[in-house]
Amino acid sequence: MSGLRIGIGYDSHRFVEGRPLVLGGVTIPHDRGLDGWSDADAVAHALTDAILGAATLGDIGQLFPPDNPKWKDASSIDLLRRASLKAAEVGFSLAHADITIIAEAPKLAPYVDEMREKLADAAIAGFSNLSVKAKTNEGMGFIGRGEGIAVIAVALLEEART
Repeated sequence: MSGLRIGIGYDSHRFVEGRPLVLGGVTIPHDRGLDGWSDADAVAHALTDAILGAATLGDIGQLFPPDNPKWKDASSIDLLRRASLKAAEVGFSLAHADITIIAEAPKLAPYVDEMREKLADAAIAGFSNLSVKAKTNEGMGFIGRGEGIAVIAVALLEEART
């Protein structure tokens, strides 16, 4: 078994009225939230998928099926913690993650450090092991029209030392 593994995660959700906007475990003031079975935290979902992929444990939908009432309105930070513990069970921990949030609005820079703290805690990693960036889509596509948000995450897992 190789000592290092890389996983890529992607998630996107459309905006809807009447829900809070939760990204990276942080509730962000905005006129709309994201639609989804859980709290629809696309940042936590993308990182969860990246970790699960690197650990060859499937994906978020397999581990936390969206048709299971147990996960309705679940905290995605909790799902990330559960996935990170599953990765630890098979001998891996998060060495580094790089996350890019693609959104026209709201402006996310003021919330990046708080997201990093919450994600690092849930992923059982240090603050310096996570990078979170926010980009716009320059007005193009569904993101540019303000219809939703997309997130890409890359996770580097390292084999636990024995």
